[in-house]
Amino acid sequence: MNPFQEQQQLEIREIFGAGGLIEQSLPGFELRPQQLQMAEAGERAFEAGRHLVVEAGTGVGKSFSYLVPAIRQVTQKKGKVLVSTFTITLQEQLINKDIPFLLDIFPDAFTAVLAKGRGNYLCLRRLAFAGKRQQRLFDDFGSGLAAIGEWAKRTRDGSLSDLPFVPSMHLWDAVKSEHGNCRRRKCPHFRNCFYWRARRRLEAADIIVANHALLFSDLVLKEETAGVLPDYRYVIIDEAHNIEQVAEEHFGINISNYAVTFMLNGLYNARTQKGILAFMDAESQVHLVRQCAQAAKAFFKRILDWYEQSKDETNGRCWINFVDDNLTGPLQQLRSALSRLAKTAKDEDERFELTRYAERCTELGNSIQSFLKQPDHQSVYWVETKETNRVYVSLRSAPINVGPDVERCLFEKFESVLLTSATLSTDGKDEKTGFDFFAARTGLQDFEALKLGSPFDYEKQVTMYIESDLPDPNDEGYAAAAAEVMKKYIQLTKGRAFVLFTSYSMLNKIAEELGGWLQENDFSLFQQGAGTDRTTLLTRFKSESNSVLFGTDSFWQGIDVPGEALSNVIICRLPFAVPNHPLRQGRIEQLREAGENPFYKYQLPWAIIKFKQGFGRLVRSKNDKGVVVVLDSRIVRKSYGKQFLAAIPKCKVVVTGRGYEAGTVYY
Repeated sequence: MNPFQEQQQLEIREIFGAGGLIEQSLPGFELRPQQLQMAEAGERAFEAGRHLVVEAGTGVGKSFSYLVPAIRQVTQKKGKVLVSTFTITLQEQLINKDIPFLLDIFPDAFTAVLAKGRGNYLCLRRLAFAGKRQQRLFDDFGSGLAAIGEWAKRTRDGSLSDLPFVPSMHLWDAVKSEHGNCRRRKCPHFRNCFYWRARRRLEAADIIVANHALLFSDLVLKEETAGVLPDYRYVIIDEAHNIEQVAEEHFGINISNYAVTFMLNGLYNARTQKGILAFMDAESQVHLVRQCAQAAKAFFKRILDWYEQSKDETNGRCWINFVDDNLTGPLQQLRSALSRLAKTAKDEDERFELTRYAERCTELGNSIQSFLKQPDHQSVYWVETKETNRVYVSLRSAPINVGPDVERCLFEKFESVLLTSATLSTDGKDEKTGFDFFAARTGLQDFEALKLGSPFDYEKQVTMYIESDLPDPNDEGYAAAAAEVMKKYIQLTKGRAFVLFTSYSMLNKIAEELGGWLQENDFSLFQQGAGTDRTTLLTRFKSESNSVLFGTDSFWQGIDVPGEALSNVIICRLPFAVPNHPLRQGRIEQLREAGENPFYKYQLPWAIIKFKQGFGRLVRSKNDKGVVVVLDSRIVRKSYGKQFLAAIPKCKVVVTGRGYEAGTVYY
């Protein structure tokens, strides 16, 4: 153990230890040495100005472990702390439960505020303007607008999450707070402005709780001008395994045909004859909107045609100027025309609206040009399509390795960043090298590492079954064979099972194979991708004890079903990412060019972390018991399979099939 981990902090022990502040105030609190270790390491990292990565297993109580050192920093006036999470659920836990509890027991006062993106807040000035222009802005003459107006009189924070109904995107877009569409102190509503009131609370807060998207928006904008959040000294990132994905979105491009149409319709919708330009003396601008709409339709039609012709060969990855640009020219003309109209507008609110639309035209045009010219040789550019009741076509780009960007805007800017999750490490020759994959993907160069197990007794709580005789998951007969094997495990736990898939195609195949049998045996099947949203699926699964839920990517992580409601997690195949996705192809090519083995350097560690996430769905408390079933024989047939088993907590492993003695327990 290195000296960084050996130092003692008696004051932290007085908070977490026997008879400490937390135990005195929290009935049923259990002493967990891992929680104490993490808190001590966090405090040392802050004091020494070091970055710290902590993998803490389920049940450690990570939030208290990083909140206590954070509170000690702010109460000693050493600087503001930002805590970032990936999920809303964890944000709400921190702001509504954990922080209020710690605020009550700490002798020194501190303040904590939840930060939301600006677009989450209602703008009272824009609401009033929309009310005056509602007949030309909205199809329904503002029935939703009237409801927002009534809510605005009652709401305390004025944010979208407080609104008792979900407004249409077009309606909320017309009344939300926007940068570049704000009169600031000159606005008659400034004193009561929901956004600026929230901003003042953030300025005064000691601890800011935000999500990863807002964190990276702030980091990116701080590199250019001013950020969206006040300055802070320390950063804590929970659910840190998601930061690479979030960073990709902020350092890349994402333009869809829907986004272009949505923007143009806000100006003037030819079908409904509504929009900001309706009934204005703006005939030439309306004509340009129509031209842009026609150009956009032709532009995305050419992209879709290209995609359909080349997807089997390129998987959507495209080259420089792969289609002609007939759209940015009309967008530039529209921008100029809107700017001219804004200068002549007598109504100041109209001028702000028109100016903001002109800026949107510029932003869209610049993004389209950048995508087609592909100036960044370290990024991948590709086309995605999705078909529901309409065809969505998206132009996407992302860095092959976002690590340098994260390093520059995060790790180089802050002397101490604490990152934690239950799934950050893979196999390594020592504790720190297990984090090499995560560190390389996120640009983390110089850091301390701590790997903490779970306080749960997995050897007593979990049995893993591995079916060694099943065909390879890529074989044609796999789906039928896997479906047959699933029956015995579903019956074993009387339903109460998650079945985790890596693709919708396999999910649908096995749902078709098992659907009749499940119905005959009175098991309810809840199937992701069949028209029901994830939240509803999970709620129904929890309420029906004899149910089976088939889920893909979003059910591998961030789902918490404690107790008997979930007693069985079936992993259909080892979660190797599909290698033909353009971004993954780019990463594999880059590793090959560097003389590295992409499978062992990228694909395998990525799959191990995902496997750990799936395994982690089962045990959420010390009383949970159940089985994890692996229906991918490669975990025992291939040499790399041992790394999957080594990465999870030690539990009973029973391998069935030829060459294995029935009922033998393998550890």
